Amino acid sequence: MTPIRLYDLQVRDDRRPSPFCWRIKYALAHKGLPFDAVPIALTDIPSIGGGAHKTVPIIEDGGKTVGDSWAIADYLDEAYPDRPRLFGSPAERELCRFVEASLFVSAGKPLFFAYVKDVFDHALERDRDYFRQSREKLLGFTLEELAHGRAERIEAARAGLDSVRLTLKGGGPFLSGAHPGYADYIVGGFLLWVASVATAPLLKGDDPLLEWLGRVQDLHGGLGRKSPLNALAA
Repeated sequence: MTPIRLYDLQVRDDRRPSPFCWRIKYALAHKGLPFDAVPIALTDIPSIGGGAHKTVPIIEDGGKTVGDSWAIADYLDEAYPDRPRLFGSPAERELCRFVEASLFVSAGKPLFFAYVKDVFDHALERDRDYFRQSREKLLGFTLEELAHGRAERIEAARAGLDSVRLTLKGGGPFLSGAHPGYADYIVGGFLLWVASVATAPLLKGDDPLLEWLGRVQDLHGGLGRKSPLNALAA
């Protein structure tokens, strides 16, 4: 079987900071599909597929190109129905969308504000000007201004993960229960994004999320340990 090509955002030292690319790497591994993660710079994304996509992940499977993590996940289940499904039902898919939305609302903004300067500091040289200009225009602050008060934003993001902790407490080893599922890949990808660039720890050393994340990292031949990561906990 010809490996699927996955375009995967790269920063310095071969770090892979996109949470959306992480979840699709896990989705491909979950379905047992061979894939090649092709590193790509932020400013090179428009060169893929005739410029039809502005963000990664993007996959090429034979003659088909698919962008957007949700569209890719749907495509994989439709194109490979004989392999383990990412969504056992439409209801499970919508629950996963709820997990993503809840994560963005509770922790996404403080996480992004807290670590956007770290992303810039790790960016490839050819991406730095574009990254700074686009993010400062979007956020209304300089990256240096956002770096001030980071401790408070990290504390807010840490508290915003309480729903994940409560779900795991007394439940199965994974958010999806006894076996890992797309909800684990969504949240795990978010934390692996932080670990890819973080110069300040997000979690405390006794956080139960660390044990769960370790299980996620060990899945599929240690997929979550194959790129350089910084410590998530002090």
